[in-house]
This record gives sequence, structure tokens and C-alpha cells, in this order.
Amino acid sequence: MAPLDYKNAGVDIDAGEQVARIAARVSAKTPGRDTIVSGIGGFAALVSPEPDSASLLVFSTDGVGTKLLLARQYGMMQDLGIDLVAMCANDVLCTGARGIAFLDYYATGALDLDEADVLLQGIAEGCRRADVPLVGGETAELPGLYTGRDFDLAGFMAGIVQRDAVLGPDLVKPGDVLIGIRSTGPHSNGYSLIRKVIERRSLDLGHVYEGLDRPLGEALLAPTAIYSRPVWQLHREHPGMVHAAAHITGGGLAGNLQRVLPRDVHAMVDRSAIPENPLWDLLQGNDITDAEMRRVFNMGVGMVLIVAAGLADKARELLQGLMAEQEFLHGLDVFVMGEVRSGAGPVRESG
Repeated sequence: MAPLDYKNAGVDIDAGEQVARIAARVSAKTPGRDTIVSGIGGFAALVSPEPDSASLLVFSTDGVGTKLLLARQYGMMQDLGIDLVAMCANDVLCTGARGIAFLDYYATGALDLDEADVLLQGIAEGCRRADVPLVGGETAELPGLYTGRDFDLAGFMAGIVQRDAVLGPDLVKPGDVLIGIRSTGPHSNGYSLIRKVIERRSLDLGHVYEGLDRPLGEALLAPTAIYSRPVWQLHREHPGMVHAAAHITGGGLAGNLQRVLPRDVHAMVDRSAIPENPLWDLLQGNDITDAEMRRVFNMGVGMVLIVAAGLADKARELLQGLMAEQEFLHGLDVFVMGEVRSGAGPVRESG
């Protein structure tokens, strides 16, 4: 049987990258370009509200993807709102910003008030974890576009950061250390491929497979970790310790780390340092190649901080302590997983 990949599951990563290039070309023709500090291509956009403003506004938008189909199938939709906030909050965090406002967009073929209440309660919980207010949104009932109670979610977050506290490639240098923060699972990426695996192998979402500590459905639907509180506190209280941050989503470690590296360096990742999770082996089986797994999924790493070499051990220790203070981040390890080296090139992996 032929291997499964994201493209034959219905998601074309290459086409998505081409659309991003189209968006960059089109956006170059829009007004107010002199206010943009960092636009399309980063984890979030940075805009100066006034020339030479000391504070920058930060914007991110995202969705939950087809994870919502699996959540409805398994009857576990209460955490989708957390996922929605997380995907935006973690992107905003990569700039060094704190979130200041969140809005949601909920579109459906036919409103179900009980379902809407569950989804909105989840969004509110996500906002609590991200320390950001829910300030508004839009609910759209679109019969004909969506069938029955089919629905989709999208979110938008605004943040703020001081210009001299922005994280990014300009600060990264050879010798910097990669510190990984464990993910809770696939987070909100790769679910079209996951659903194909479930279909092909007739996996039972209610079964506790070998190595798992809970039913497969619960493992797959664990809410995306929101790292805002501990990472922002570390950055705020220890200026200069963190140089850059990468939210590991679609594209995997290599694709997302590359976004925060200057052109004259490369990252060396030690895969053996990443805590094991039997869920990845179960999903891969004999259906997905190693390369495709690493391209689509976070493989156990939800976020990577690039920190100054001499401060790496202290940063890891401090961050682990800050993570432990948040009940929703309990059990997520913080670990050294590589370094930045001289010489241009792609992210490389060993171990």
C-alpha cells in the first residue's frame, strides 16, 4: 500500500507556500507600507502606529483546521476554543509581544446554541491561559455554504511589544542554544493526514493503544499548549536572554526554525534530546515516511527558544519553573535540543 502524505490527504504544503508568495506580492501594492516593520513570512506582523514609535503593534490570525471534524466525531469539542487562541497567541509570542486583544469568527450552516456555548466557553478559557481579553467577534449563519451544523472557526489576536524587545533573526548568532518546550501532541496541525491514517487502519478513538495513557481520541484532541505566560515572563524579566522563538506548527521543526534564523547560520537539532511520545509511532506505523512525519508534525516540540549560549542552562531552569506554575502546562518538559552554527544552510538534524 502506498505511503500516505499530506498532499494525498488533501493538503498541498507547496501550494500553500505559493499562495503566501502571492499574498506578499499583492500586499506590496497596499497603502501604508512604511508602517510595516515585519510583514508576511514571520510568525506575526509588526506595525509601527507612528513613525519611530517605541511600541509596535503585533497581529496574527489562524484557525483550528480539520481537528474540529475529529472533535465532533469523538464528541470532545470543549477544547477547540483553546486551540483557536493558542495558534494565534503562540505566533504573537514569537515576536516577544504580549497579547492585548482576541476576536473570533464562528461560521456555520445552522446555529446550535448548545454547541456555540461550548465553543465560546473554550475560547474564553484559551484567553484566560493567554492572559488576553476576548473583545469581540462575528457569528455567521451561512446555509448553502456550510451543510447543516458544519462549522469553522478563525481567530485574530493583537499584541504589543517595545521596539527594543522584539525577538527575531537579527539577534541570533553562532553559539546560541536551542531550548525546546514539549508539545501536548499534534496541537492543531496535520489532522487531515491523521484522519486518513485513522480511516486506513480503522483505528478506534476510544481504545487505549499500547504506550498511550488514555484513549486515542483524547490523546489526539489534547488542547494546544499556550506558552504565553512563562515565555513572556522569562523574556520580560531577563532581557537579552532570549534571542528568537519559533512556534512549531505545519512545516515541522526545520520549516519553522528556518523562519527565525539569519542567512549566515544554520541550526543543528539533536532529535535524541526530544522526549519520546508513543503517539507519533502509532500515527506513523507503516503508512507515513520519516521525512513526511517531520515535515507535517511538531514531533513533540511545541516551541523552540533560541537563547544566548552562556545563559542556556539558566534559561532552561527558569523556564521549567515558570511552566510548573501553570496547571495547564504541567508535565511539559523544557530541554536543550541543539545549537546555532556558522554557515548558511538548512536546519540539520542528528540523533
